[in-house]
Amino acid sequence: MGGEKLVACMLVTVLSLTLMRSVYGQHMPEEACSVQILVPGLKGEPGEKGEKGAPGRPGKVGPPGEPGPLGDKGQKGSTGHHGKMGPAGLKGIKGDMGDPGPKGPNGEPGVPCECAPLRKMIGEMDIQVAQLTNELKFIKNAVAGIKETDSKVYLLVKEEKRYRDAEVFCQGRGGHLAMPKDAAANRAIAGYVTEAGLSRVYIGINDLEREGHFVYVERSPMTTFSKWREGEPNNAYDDEDCVEMVSSGEWIDVACHLTMYFVCEFDKDKI
Repeated sequence: MGGEKLVACMLVTVLSLTLMRSVYGQHMPEEACSVQILVPGLKGEPGEKGEKGAPGRPGKVGPPGEPGPLGDKGQKGSTGHHGKMGPAGLKGIKGDMGDPGPKGPNGEPGVPCECAPLRKMIGEMDIQVAQLTNELKFIKNAVAGIKETDSKVYLLVKEEKRYRDAEVFCQGRGGHLAMPKDAAANRAIAGYVTEAGLSRVYIGINDLEREGHFVYVERSPMTTFSKWREGEPNNAYDDEDCVEMVSSGEWIDVACHLTMYFVCEFDKDKI
């Protein structure tokens, strides 16, 4: 800053003298420019520490710190309120029979009656029921052409059909082709065929889904009973996937496109 003032003063002085000489043609005495030059002095001694200033404005909120270590487990709290009652559980196993209770008082004496006529009437009704039962059985066997066991009713259909068409016929009436699953059922069906004077019928057994793996027509496995004729099944013509029963009760695998009579089977409890 002092240097700038000194230079400015010298420029003004030179310009003034030059102007005066050119105007008056005289020699003017040069005057020294009085300029105060400030020069920094030496570094002083450090001053005393000032008083503590006022607190500054709060800074921005910093990011959250890392979670600290888990504290010690607190003490167990007091028991809460009872919750709602849950659903009822499964019924338990029946307990042992209790001790017999005390004998009750004697009842009022019965009204005297003549029971002989009632017994006679009941006996006559039992005879009539037995006669009706025999007549119904005759109607079923001779007229309707059916055969029954304790749990099954069999119907011999004297209409030649292919295997699949025969099964569709039976299903349409609520049953299946006959499936002899034990010796008694097999004998009943075989006897039915013999009484009708037939030599063979379709029954509900096949290996249509997997060659050599015979199952009943409703796809249940054959695990308890079979009545194959010796040398059967042999798939003689490479397409014998269905089964017939001959009058002796034996089974033979045959082609499914053959047409023959067949036997349908119905559950008694579904009729």
